Order: sequence, then C-alpha cells, then structure tokens
Amino acid sequence: MPKNFINLGISKNLDSVLKDNYITEPTAVQNKAIPEILKGRDVITQAQTGTGKTLAFMLPIIEKINTNRSQIQSLIVTPTRELAIQITSEAEKFTDTKGINILSVYGGKDVNKQIKKLKKDIHMVIGTPGRLLDHIRRGTVDFKSVKNLVLDEADQMLTMGFLQDVEKIIKQTPRSRQTMFFSATIPKKVHSLANKYMKNPIKIDIKGNNITLDKIEQLVIETTNRNKEADLFKAIEKYRPFLAIIFCRTKNRVKDINGALKRRGYDSEELHGDLSQRKRERIMKIFRKAKVQFLVATDVASRGLDVDNITHVFNYDIPEEPESYIHRIGRTARAGEEGVSITFATSRDRDSLSLIERSIKMDMKKIKL
Repeated sequence: MPKNFINLGISKNLDSVLKDNYITEPTAVQNKAIPEILKGRDVITQAQTGTGKTLAFMLPIIEKINTNRSQIQSLIVTPTRELAIQITSEAEKFTDTKGINILSVYGGKDVNKQIKKLKKDIHMVIGTPGRLLDHIRRGTVDFKSVKNLVLDEADQMLTMGFLQDVEKIIKQTPRSRQTMFFSATIPKKVHSLANKYMKNPIKIDIKGNNITLDKIEQLVIETTNRNKEADLFKAIEKYRPFLAIIFCRTKNRVKDINGALKRRGYDSEELHGDLSQRKRERIMKIFRKAKVQFLVATDVASRGLDVDNITHVFNYDIPEEPESYIHRIGRTARAGEEGVSITFATSRDRDSLSLIERSIKMDMKKIKL
C-alpha cells in the first residue's frame, strides 16, 4: 500500500500543502480513490464521513483543473449548506497553489453577489441542488465545460427528495464528464442513478472495515415518553460527555431540549432549518471551538459536520431511517478516536430499533436508568 501522496500521483506542490496541514499518510479511501480518479474513471465510493473522503476527490480534481481556461471545470453537489461550506474551506487550503478560483453556491447567501462572482473566472463550483438550479434557471451559470462532477453524500441527497433536482443538474453537464458518487450507504436509488448517468464505474467500498461503527460504543436506553427528558439528564450525568450532539426529530423538540439544558446550567446551542445562515455559521464556529458543550440539532446537522472531539451522540428521538442513524453517530469517533452513541427508545420505537440493528448487523446493548 502506498505510504505517501506522491506515490498516488499527487504533485509535490499539493503534497507540501498536505504536510503543512499535518497530513502525511493517505487514508484507506484516499489510497483507493485518488489513483482511479486521476485515471479519469467514474467511481462510486462507499465510505463513512470522517474517513478522509473529501480529500479523496478534491486532490485529484485540483490536479486536473487547467487554470488557463476560464470555465467551470468541476462541480461538486452537496445536500446541505453546512457541507458546502465545509468542502469549500477544505478546498481553499489547496487551490491557492494553482490559482484556482472557487465559488460556493447555497441558499441564505446573497444571490446577486453569487451572480457577480459567476461572471468572473470560476474554475470550481460547490453548491446545494436548490441554489444551483436557481442559477441554471436564471441563466447565470454554464456547466457545459464541466469535466468532473461529484455528488457528495449521494444517499442523503436522494433521501431529502433532491432526485429530480440532481437529474436536472446532471443534464446541464457534458456526457463526456467524469462522474463520482461518494456516499455512506448505497441504497437502490443511488444504484439506479449511477446506472443512468455513469460509465462503467469502479466501486470502492471502505465500509468493509466498519470504520466508524467499530470505534463507537452503541447503547440503547429503554425509556417512556414521560421519562425521556429526565433520562437524558441522568445519561449526561452518568456518561459526562466532553462535547456532544443531541439529535431530535423536530425543530420544536430541539428548542424544548435546548431550553431545558440552559435552565439546568449547561452551555448549549440549537441548530435547525429556521435559523439564518449567519446564525448557523456562528453556532458551528463556537461548537467547533468547544465553547459550548452541547449542540441540539435536527438531522440538518447529521451530514457534513466535520467537528473533532465529539465524544457522544445522543439520539433523543430515534431516527426513522437506518441511514440517518449511521450518519448521526458518525459525528463521533472521528480520525481514529473512540466515541459513544446513546439512543433513547420507547415501546413505540421497537420496529425502528430492529430495522437499525439489522442494518448495522449487531444487537445494541439495552439499559435502563
């Protein structure tokens, strides 16, 4: 197995930026994906978040961009604004060395500013389906020169109902493009999309190592709706998280739990779709710096939140889909660390719990507080 990025085909310039960021050895997904992407192959990569998948597609794409051509050559589509922001910030560490211009395009930002930037030399666009389609309809973006198309978190994109939007965006790019899907799970919808739009894709599966799940102690606290909130605070006392996310199903539940935490003297913030983009970015900034201990969130936060040192994930409301469970608990145990996930289950949650256990091929330890 190659021990460094030069062996994989990455240039010395980019390798020195990697070293400046203390990245010296490729992860498993980078080892497998980078050479195939550099060869121009279409790839479907199944890998959990926290395995280094952003650099697995970003580095070879940056190598391929020709800055002498003032056209959009790479398009990266993500399901959420948070993920678009995160990928953009990751890319910006490396693009300066080649003079590559990036634009991130998502809702909540001034559309007219984005239109002005699109009139300049932009080589890479990173965006969410809704805002990308908005620019396509306005005629303010041209994807006819796109050489590389990435769908990141492809499964979540389709779960969130973006299938038609994604297809409209794909149809704006040339058939000759290189297409890459990155996804934590590969459900049937992702397979059928791949069959429709990819050319002999190579399948890269890093899930075989169970990277995220093996490092997470997964517990279920059996409770009732009446006792659930009290049991949450008992669990916090018992497990003493350093930094934790508490996932709830609805915005109102998020607000209630965040209020209850604050009343008990905990430092916490809430994250959900009702907040302005500026406020969401501010909350994520202070959470990344561990200035608050708890982030109470809807599933909007389960994707693309690349925060180190999250020790615990609490599923206050059990997720409806096994894929959502995998993505939620994938917020902990990142970069080789260990983590704990605690799911609160009432008698009504038995079917959802069984579905999750079948999906992860294990029985979780059940406890009562």
